[in-house]
Amino acid sequence: MKSRQIQLRRRPAGRPVPEDFEIVDVELKRAPGGQLLRLYVDKPGGIGLDDLQSVSEEVSAILDAEDPIEGHYTLEVSSPGLDRPLRGEADYRRFVGKLAKLSSYEPVEGRRHWMGRIVACDDGIVTLELEKEKARARVPLAKLSHGRLEVEFPKNG
Repeated sequence: MKSRQIQLRRRPAGRPVPEDFEIVDVELKRAPGGQLLRLYVDKPGGIGLDDLQSVSEEVSAILDAEDPIEGHYTLEVSSPGLDRPLRGEADYRRFVGKLAKLSSYEPVEGRRHWMGRIVACDDGIVTLELEKEKARARVPLAKLSHGRLEVEFPKNG
């Protein structure tokens, strides 16, 4: 069963997690003794350990009732991390001003990899400010294989 095929009974609000949480990604992988179901969740302002525990308990109760996965599995609920993946136009808009690394399926203007600050995301095009090259790149979302935020450390001085 692929992770995208897991269907959970929805809560009254229509979501398997509380309203202020976002499911960033779902993975279902083989693991010793069964399978590993990993949910990456986030919320505005960041997510803490108490939040992760709350989501884990709620999703676990739904999984116990629905039993959508055959055999033994382990549920793991995690934050997407500081270098979180970017999945679609809403993510790119949300993280305007942040440093990101993007890769495409095929060359766009002679390149397949970019690292720069997200300037905008409009009409299916991500615009990056490429700091090293002192230029801008416009990359169609449809051609991106993946994007990820880069961890930034404060500069001294």
